[in-house]
Amino acid sequence: MNTIYHKYKHHYRDNLSLAVPVVISQLGHTLVQTADTIIVGHFAGTVSLAAVSLSSSMFSILMMIGMGISYGLTPLIAQHNGRNNFAECGRLLSNSLFINLITSVILFALTFFGLVFLLGHLNQTPQVVSQAKPFLILLGLSIIPLLIFNTFKQFAEGLGFTRQAMMISIWGNVLNIVLGIIFVKGLFGISPMGIKGVGYSTLIDRCIMAVVMALYVFRAPKFKKYLTSFIITNIDRLRASQILRIGAPVALQYTFEISAFSAAAIMIGTIGYHEQAAHQVAINLASITYMMASGLSAAAAIKSGNYFGSNEHQKLRQSAISNYHIVLVFMGITACIFASLNHILPWIYTSDKSVIVIASQLLIIAAFFQLFDGTQVVGLGILRGIGDVNIPTIITFIAYWVIGLPAGYLFGIYFHLGVAGVWYGLVVGLMSSSILLFIRFQLISKKKHDETVLIIARD
Repeated sequence: MNTIYHKYKHHYRDNLSLAVPVVISQLGHTLVQTADTIIVGHFAGTVSLAAVSLSSSMFSILMMIGMGISYGLTPLIAQHNGRNNFAECGRLLSNSLFINLITSVILFALTFFGLVFLLGHLNQTPQVVSQAKPFLILLGLSIIPLLIFNTFKQFAEGLGFTRQAMMISIWGNVLNIVLGIIFVKGLFGISPMGIKGVGYSTLIDRCIMAVVMALYVFRAPKFKKYLTSFIITNIDRLRASQILRIGAPVALQYTFEISAFSAAAIMIGTIGYHEQAAHQVAINLASITYMMASGLSAAAAIKSGNYFGSNEHQKLRQSAISNYHIVLVFMGITACIFASLNHILPWIYTSDKSVIVIASQLLIIAAFFQLFDGTQVVGLGILRGIGDVNIPTIITFIAYWVIGLPAGYLFGIYFHLGVAGVWYGLVVGLMSSSILLFIRFQLISKKKHDETVLIIARD
């Protein structure tokens, strides 16, 4: 262990200094949902909590499509920055902003005309559906400012500037919590809004975050040399296709995983609303650790992109392996927390004892899949940084939709193991994705390293 530590010591330090702000910033997306869940669970009741579960599970698919597309900017920025090609970074930002604006409008339309209609045809509890519809519309509208915020966030993080997005996310979540309590409970003369209140607080929070992040990028002196070529109308097919060639597969990767969990939530909803509420509690806790691991993944993509752009493949491989070490330690700690506090953590969200009992059982399963969840998302980030996105997309589809979700249906519905059986299937899917992505990383990194050694030997 001591030998391994000294071998990767400087990579641990570099990756953590870059990753910690990204982790906190990424965590902000999930903490919005966490705050909504806690506020609704305590102030609006179990049916409303189930409605949040149903709406969030469906909306998260579209949200991750949008965020995945926006992630296409980061490795390109990191690679061009590694080559000192600063002007190209501004041109890429112009195209990314245009793509994300168009994407957000399309996703809102899909939410309004598609998901809201679909809600009434999924064999869910009628009371849950009636509360879920207005909440889902407000979530759909919030995706427009969310993707604007993410455009400038990915631009800054691709250049290695990660702290400002972290601070904006922290204060944005504080605002979301305060407004959520005021709107849901009905304080300061405002009529109680119920579940719609957290929808409004999320929308307001994301609008303010988008404005502040954009102002930061445009006004900070350190970005001036990158923005000399930024023109909002400077859109061209070549750069847009470069972003989409990475962003679209990344969107599919996230979509295959998130949609599998969303399908699991719908499947669980056919069992009962107590099970659905418990699923929301457990999956929200798991999503907190996932988004933190996703922050490590984003940092891994940036460092991999830097080393790939400068053709330093040995450092790329060492940096990537150090990220695997970091995420294994982190997710191991969270697994222990879930297992030891499984009867306590659900009380954060609800006082319904039926929901707490079920959620505590699910947290034991969540503890088991922590390591697989962390390593698979870091693997995706490393491969994204070097531009390898197509094969990983196929891997995620097979892992979640060919293996994981059918296994969940088999265990949960066919063999009547209930909500726990559905989660067993999710564990199988995460394990498959983690193993296959690591194999893919090993094959590519060794190939690139051997090619570099051969070129040096010839010279």
